[in-house]
Amino acid sequence: MPSMSDYLRISHEIMDDVRSGRLNPGDKLPSIAQLCEHYKVGASTIQQVYIRLEALEVIDRHQGKGVFVTDPATWMRKP
Repeated sequence: MPSMSDYLRISHEIMDDVRSGRLNPGDKLPSIAQLCEHYKVGASTIQQVYIRLEALEVIDRHQGKGVFVTDPATWMRKP
């Protein structure tokens, strides 16, 4: 079985953290640099994670303020 790409794996992990209550709606995600260090990936991978999560409406990005988790009830139902 082919391994899942890093950005998909990290996206799923963040979504699971929200579903399980480790992250709550309104919580601010760590900085890109902190996420790079945590997941041992480059900034471009975290950018892909953010693009995917934003498309699925899992996060809201606010220029100059940060990236925030949204309510799972509002997420788009895509695989």
